[in-house]
Amino acid sequence: MKRTSVLWQLFQNRIFQHVLFWCISYYYLLYFFSVESPEKIDVIYNTVFHLPLVMGVYLNLSLLIPRLLRRSQFFVYAITVALLIAMMAGFNMLLFNKVVDYIFPGYFFISYYSFAELVQFSLIYVGLTTLLKLSRGWFQLMESENRLMRLQNEKADTELLYLKSQINPHFLFNTLNSIYSLSLRKDEKVPPTLLKLAAVMRYMIYESNDTLVPLESEINYLRDYIALHQVRHAGKADICFVVNGDPGKRRVAPFMFIVFVENGFKHGVEAGISDTFLHVSLNISGRELYLSVKNNKGLVDETENGAYKGLGLENVKRRLDMLYPGHHQLQITEDATTYAVALQLQLHDHQNN
Repeated sequence: MKRTSVLWQLFQNRIFQHVLFWCISYYYLLYFFSVESPEKIDVIYNTVFHLPLVMGVYLNLSLLIPRLLRRSQFFVYAITVALLIAMMAGFNMLLFNKVVDYIFPGYFFISYYSFAELVQFSLIYVGLTTLLKLSRGWFQLMESENRLMRLQNEKADTELLYLKSQINPHFLFNTLNSIYSLSLRKDEKVPPTLLKLAAVMRYMIYESNDTLVPLESEINYLRDYIALHQVRHAGKADICFVVNGDPGKRRVAPFMFIVFVENGFKHGVEAGISDTFLHVSLNISGRELYLSVKNNKGLVDETENGAYKGLGLENVKRRLDMLYPGHHQLQITEDATTYAVALQLQLHDHQNN
């Protein structure tokens, strides 16, 4: 296992990749140029033949691709590469027809290939190394995108845990106080209220840990959450929750709606004024879901002024952008007395979770 890891790291090394490429090229052309077994003259010829190829390839990799191709100057790049290839072919002919005889006087060298054939050689090397360079960049881009996606998913999971912790802790204590008051009066609402509280806590702790949950489970959670508030505010506030349409096997990201409902209670119903109301409606039509939350505006909650003001709302906006990019519309409006949220969401099918 360790040896495999070392080999993988070696193959990822850029210098090793370049050395390997030229070794393969040298080995192939050495036998391509040799009539029989390679001799010393074949080695010299192959070495000299590679000089224009190496020069052209690295001019392309280090200069033309970064300064022209990556800046989308495609026409200029094409013209420049054509000139480079012509220069490589001409340099090859110059080496064999004029220069090599002075360096190796004991041998007789000529350029065995025509200009057009040398252009083909140069085109193959420049084209191949360009494709390898672009494919390497593409794989790096894909790796970066995958890393970014993983980070976004981790961020979404972290924000979901944070969102769970931000569900108003006073809700639990107030609900328990309400149940205690009901029990003192021996009210028959105690058992069903306890069951609703247990269902809410079970959903929050155990049933909402997946990226997507059944829409029906999320609706039941909202229904129980709102019902518990109705017990507390019986006769003191106009609270209603209406669901139209069949959730079927649709799925949704958990806790995508609770922030709007919780804010409606916190800043409206429980904000210390009379004639309070909270109206929540969910309309399901095929894959489209429409959420409407309307509540009265209460007194300013001074406890939220400062660094933590509006964190829950900003959190759910980020989650919508992350999990439903281009598949949701959120509109928040308010006037002197009313606060309204309208959310349109394209739901996931069961098989798309």
